[in-house]
Amino acid sequence: MKRGVALRFALAAVMSCGVLHAQEAKPTVSADGSVHVGKITLPYSSEASPEARAFFPKMLAAGSKAPPITAPIEQSRAFYDRMNTDRAHRLMALYPVKTHRETIAGVLTDVVEPAQGIAPENQGRVLINLHGGAFLWGAHSGALVESIPIASLGRIKVISVDYRQGPENVFPAASEDVEAVYRALLKQYKPGSIGIYGCSAGGVLTGEAVARLITDKLPVPGAIGTFCGSVVDMAGDSVMVGPLLNGAPVPDHPLRLGELPYFKGSKATDPLVFPGLSPELLHQFPPTLLITGTRDAAMSAVIRSQTLLSQAGVATELQVWEGMWHSFFSDPEMPESRAAYATIVKFFDKHLTRG
Repeated sequence: MKRGVALRFALAAVMSCGVLHAQEAKPTVSADGSVHVGKITLPYSSEASPEARAFFPKMLAAGSKAPPITAPIEQSRAFYDRMNTDRAHRLMALYPVKTHRETIAGVLTDVVEPAQGIAPENQGRVLINLHGGAFLWGAHSGALVESIPIASLGRIKVISVDYRQGPENVFPAASEDVEAVYRALLKQYKPGSIGIYGCSAGGVLTGEAVARLITDKLPVPGAIGTFCGSVVDMAGDSVMVGPLLNGAPVPDHPLRLGELPYFKGSKATDPLVFPGLSPELLHQFPPTLLITGTRDAAMSAVIRSQTLLSQAGVATELQVWEGMWHSFFSDPEMPESRAAYATIVKFFDKHLTRG
């Protein structure tokens, strides 16, 4: 029996007994990464690296201290800034870069360049990063986490956009900021030499930004990457199974992106929010790299996005890492993270034209 099928049967059996409800049995995670709920044990993937197995419980313990999404925004931003600042320092020790802040078209950005210098073949290329953080946090420190390894390993300039977020701002403020920066970069770079990528909220925003560029009749970038989030809403098996595999109860009501403060007043039927709703828009998308993990609640959404993009005729590459959780490559010490960085660099090097 295939692992996914077996897991679904196991979950069905557990749910029929009612033991997945938080009030009856709260899942726990042991030092070897196994998740225990009631009498059921879900072992950590045997296909993941030993480093990932050792890191997994530590990651969950650190994340358990996060304020609830309903907490005052200042608390959440402070918490994730501390977490991402630590990650950025660890990344810089492994991937040397030089950084500075720069305002482009009225939008604040973090510019990250390899310490050893931009490679000759990348002098006419640039990457735009759109950081994650639920459209609520992640500016600056989170942007550096996503930019440092790619700039250093790829020897390419990465510009991370400090786009407007909720709850102070609502859709389409972030898309407007990305478009403004993109328009400014078009004065210096050919569109085919520009890449855009992001993780989680940044992956969603990458899709939204491309849909906006198409709607505004701008040339699309040479390639994009939508990681841990893409062109459709959160749905499918993973929104239910993902939390359990990460030591949390199966949710009674999985979070939808439209419920985030940033999307207040927007419509879930708007293809500028979810481009996957429009095959006509998707048909005009550039080559797209999609990344997720088997323990990511967004896995189903990413896989569905790849299917829709492929059906629309877009060249896609889907990479699913076994045993990996949401935004796993934010922590650099695991082999899976290093493999993800290399995959991202290789993809853009293959698809971006040389200036």
